[in-house]
Amino acid sequence: MTRVTRDDVIKSVGVVDDVTIARIIGTGATVDELAEARAWLANDEPLMNEGRPLAHGRARDLVDILTELEANEEDEADPVGPPDSEA
Repeated sequence: MTRVTRDDVIKSVGVVDDVTIARIIGTGATVDELAEARAWLANDEPLMNEGRPLAHGRARDLVDILTELEANEEDEADPVGPPDSEA
């Protein structure tokens, strides 16, 4: 099994910061485990309906990292403070 590379991360997740890429690579996950984590994040219901166990091990670590990444992206997309008002 091939361990995930920087290029694999960017292809799967998009352009992210170097720290996040390092955290993902640091899990020692494979490309298949990254794909599994992305599938769980995209929609866990079909996977559970197939009787698949919840993500565990490195895939679970990736789910946690990617969930944190999504939360940070949502925070950045939300405006901070009230909108400017025109007088």
